[in-house]
Amino acid sequence: MEPLAERMRPKRLEDYVGQDALLGEKGALKSLIKGGQLTSMILWGPPGVGKTSLAKLIALETDRKVFELSAINSGVKDVREAIKSAEKQRFFNAESPILFIDEIHRFSKSQQDALLGAVEKGTVTLIGATTENPSFEVISALLSRCQVYTLEHFKKEDLILLLNKAIEQDEMLKSFDITIKEHDALLKYSAGDARKLYNVLEIVVNSQPSADKILIDNKLVEKLIQQNLASYDKSGEMHYDIISAFIKSIRGSDPNATVYYLARMIEGGEDPKFICRRMLILASEDIGLANPNALLMANSCFDAVHKIGMPESRIIMSQCAIYLAQSAKSNSAYIAIKAAQSAVKDTGNLPIPLHLRNAPTKLMKDLDYGTDYKYSHDYESNFSFQEYLPDKISGSCYYLPGGNTAEQRTKESLKRLWKGHYGDY
Repeated sequence: MEPLAERMRPKRLEDYVGQDALLGEKGALKSLIKGGQLTSMILWGPPGVGKTSLAKLIALETDRKVFELSAINSGVKDVREAIKSAEKQRFFNAESPILFIDEIHRFSKSQQDALLGAVEKGTVTLIGATTENPSFEVISALLSRCQVYTLEHFKKEDLILLLNKAIEQDEMLKSFDITIKEHDALLKYSAGDARKLYNVLEIVVNSQPSADKILIDNKLVEKLIQQNLASYDKSGEMHYDIISAFIKSIRGSDPNATVYYLARMIEGGEDPKFICRRMLILASEDIGLANPNALLMANSCFDAVHKIGMPESRIIMSQCAIYLAQSAKSNSAYIAIKAAQSAVKDTGNLPIPLHLRNAPTKLMKDLDYGTDYKYSHDYESNFSFQEYLPDKISGSCYYLPGGNTAEQRTKESLKRLWKGHYGDY
């Protein structure tokens, strides 16, 4: 028999629980589905929030043929075959079939490239599902052709509703007299993930197959689930939780917890390159300018692991992870680019100051392009005081040095050079 989570997939859009921002009465995605005006899209969200269910419902609601691929076990050949099949489905003015790709972030660049032509021509309407940030994992050419929709963890009331629906509607569960006295433990172990919630409920029910009545309380759930906590599922489930714990332990400067979660992932068969990519991101996001060598260390670790392979690479990853955990921390580079991007969105394409513009032609020179620019190396300490930002945002401060020793030295140097021009240093 299929798992409970599979049996409880919604059959109609009206049965779909959660994601009100997208699928509520005024939800942007709902209006597109109802109007049949679909564009290619990426559904981004943590495991168990209904990405696959939503993709299937979209196909059903818009009466479109759907081709499904999983990036875990599909290659370029499978993509091309699916596109050929989709081409055969297009007759006259028929809507393009849907190509649903689960775990699209696991596709390589060449595999994603194979999708571009079909998406651009409208041969298929792509729906990709991913637990990873599309900005990092989906190539820009493909991402620019897709609308990204973010799905959130289920709320408490959504999860309770899902539990009640399963007890009342599932053919197997209906054969039991089930009463849920307490929800706390069920919700705790689900962590906002509907698939986990149904897995836990199924474990509890299956543990008492001969009982006429099943009373579910926190004590029973804790007893039955505790023994499963050491498991690791690299295709989803604990994968998401453990990498989160690993990153937060490094960020929190705890080398012991760091190496423990690293061991959990290694023993669970996690892809070493996935772990190394996460350490590369963290080296800039959470350590950054407090210790620039952290990025070099993480990059060297990635290269070495790629060259050597397991099991020896576990030692290299351990060294890198511990180094990152004990390093000074700063997220100033991360905060700076976020602030600068926000300014760009708010102010648009402001004119570049004339003295900073390139002047390759006589006309441009006549228009004062490049005039009055001060070449920094002609001045003492290789610094010339002049305005670099557009006039409208002159003096705006996006980079704020962190409180660590390295950046405090930087702050003092910037303060000497800019003499109050940027108010924060």
